[in-house]
Amino acid sequence: MKGFLCSCLLGCSVSVVFAAERLTYADLARRLVDLEHLATLPEPGERTIQWSSYDRASRYDEATGRYVGWDANADGHGILRREGNLQVLAEMKGPGVIWRMWSATPREGHVRIYLDDESEPVLDLPFVAYFDGRHAPFTRTVLVHRVAMGWNNYTPIPFRKSCRIVAEDGWGDYYHFTCTLFPEGTELPTFRPELAPEDAAALDEVDRLLQQCGPRTPREEIGRDTFEGTLGPGDSHRIRRTGPGAITLIRARVTGLTPSEAEDALRALVLEIAWDDEPRPSVWTPLGDFFGTAPGLNPYRSFPCGLTEDGWFYANWYMPFARSFELRIHNEGSAPRAVALEVVTERLRRDVTAYGRFHAKWHRDEFLPTESERWLDWPLLKTTGRGRFVGVMLHVWNPRGAWWGEGDEKFFVDGEKFPSIFGTGSEDYFGYAWCCPDLFQHAYHNQTRNDGNNKGHISVNRWHVPDQVPFQKSLEACIEKYFPNHRPTLYAATVYWYLAPDGHDPYALPPIEHRIGYARAPVYPRIPGAIEGEQLKILACTGGRPQEQDMSGWGDGWSHDAQLWWIEGRPGDRLDLELPVENSGRYRIEVHMTRARDYGIVRFHLDGQPLGDPVDLYHPRVVPTGPVQLGERELAAGPHVLTVEIVAKNPEAIPAHMFGLDYVKLTPVSEVRARPDDNGTPQTSR
Repeated sequence: MKGFLCSCLLGCSVSVVFAAERLTYADLARRLVDLEHLATLPEPGERTIQWSSYDRASRYDEATGRYVGWDANADGHGILRREGNLQVLAEMKGPGVIWRMWSATPREGHVRIYLDDESEPVLDLPFVAYFDGRHAPFTRTVLVHRVAMGWNNYTPIPFRKSCRIVAEDGWGDYYHFTCTLFPEGTELPTFRPELAPEDAAALDEVDRLLQQCGPRTPREEIGRDTFEGTLGPGDSHRIRRTGPGAITLIRARVTGLTPSEAEDALRALVLEIAWDDEPRPSVWTPLGDFFGTAPGLNPYRSFPCGLTEDGWFYANWYMPFARSFELRIHNEGSAPRAVALEVVTERLRRDVTAYGRFHAKWHRDEFLPTESERWLDWPLLKTTGRGRFVGVMLHVWNPRGAWWGEGDEKFFVDGEKFPSIFGTGSEDYFGYAWCCPDLFQHAYHNQTRNDGNNKGHISVNRWHVPDQVPFQKSLEACIEKYFPNHRPTLYAATVYWYLAPDGHDPYALPPIEHRIGYARAPVYPRIPGAIEGEQLKILACTGGRPQEQDMSGWGDGWSHDAQLWWIEGRPGDRLDLELPVENSGRYRIEVHMTRARDYGIVRFHLDGQPLGDPVDLYHPRVVPTGPVQLGERELAAGPHVLTVEIVAKNPEAIPAHMFGLDYVKLTPVSEVRARPDDNGTPQTSR
């Protein structure tokens, strides 16, 4: 949601008992904005799980100890099982709460939610009605929202004993239901869509607070430390304060940066925080990344952190300490930087032993899996001990374009072999859908940078505020990464979690060489003499949409890693392209195209005259055609009109009638006839 106002409270104005106690619906609603609760250590028996439509071909084989079908990717319609005409999407024992529902394409088929062994569903709605803002209580515009084609609903749905979700056919494509299960004995209400007045008021207040994201207003301030000055190369500034207490607001600003300087400058400035005289800092990130967006200055507002329009970064995380904290900002770059910093400390609201310590670490490619079949699992976080996972910012460098985020999230909690959170795609995890490159901002998830059509720099984040992930012994949180580093498609993550003081944070402090300079644009290979299809001037198109397409995701068979891609055309449609000819003469005309299962049969014309025979572009895989000879023509110097006509499709092809032109090559006939073939005999044109 764009244009959020600038003030939100931390944890609201109430205190909630979080152990195995009685929680009202209003209590649960307030957890949607309770950042202090994230800092409390989880009780045994508290779990967060996700039911999703992931491809059930992915499984763990206990007999062999290996992962089978681990890269299966038909994630749109996975279910537990069918029962007659119904699909079972989720089944669980309570007490618990559904915190988040998401879908890429919710449709009219009904989804029914049964709670606490009741014979009638508490909700029986078309799946789209959970998201369209027209059906109470799912009408609050921040809790229920659509961003970048993704449909989200954060209205809490609690249950005491059980929850069962079933769907009719036609419910749509892709689903997530993210739930927290509470320790046995916790008393929760059974959800009813007709909310009591006090419960509706609590949801209204939460929705209002989430609309007003920005730096928080302190409640029980006991200290405010500030710094404003220039940090030269190698300089640091330290802030130290004794406890107990909690940092509840950090603000920072770096002035005098040009856009070209900002990316490296904010990676060269480092923020670190050590709690209670620990030997290694629990917080260590580049300054800009700590606040949830990178690289550069990308204004946005979310509930835990953001960058306001006046250039101030802010972080509202609740960061408790027992004896002391020491915060340091350090300039590891080669140029001086003008830095302003503000750190607000507040009084603790409960005994310090109830809290974990806040951790935030930046890394690239740390602790990759050793199992060969898990080649695509890219670890966001690996840690041991007791704590809660609360968020991630992912920076993707994808200079060759194409969709980078096909991979699912997989969270392995407390040593489980199969993840209790298994997603359906990277954009789905970040709350949007269908590879959409549109920037968006929201209290819980954001796309703060996308250089255009998922090419270049992309920055996305997700904050697990109500749907935090508790763990008692360990957590391995991964996201699948299909494109390899050598492509290059490169990930850098800043992860946020709370950990008991005796837990283990394994992340080392990466040097500046690891943070700056790795995002280099590749050199695209070009075929000598090629007239690139994607660079031809479009003169006319009678139907469909011609556009450039990055082909680097399909191998090295395309010149300049791109083609002119014509989609949504139909038989009879024509595309006129301007073909430049430098010198008059007789030329052999050769085209290089793409074949795929959804491509059509095309015929070429040159200056209104048929050129060569129709070309069938069907193939079960995406492959280059190689050279296709269209014959010889006398051509005068200057522009000519090359026309592509869609004429039909192969019987085996998907009826999309697509066309892709890699390049055209004009070779003077004199050169062709003078060139010997493999047997030393001069070649002849037809």
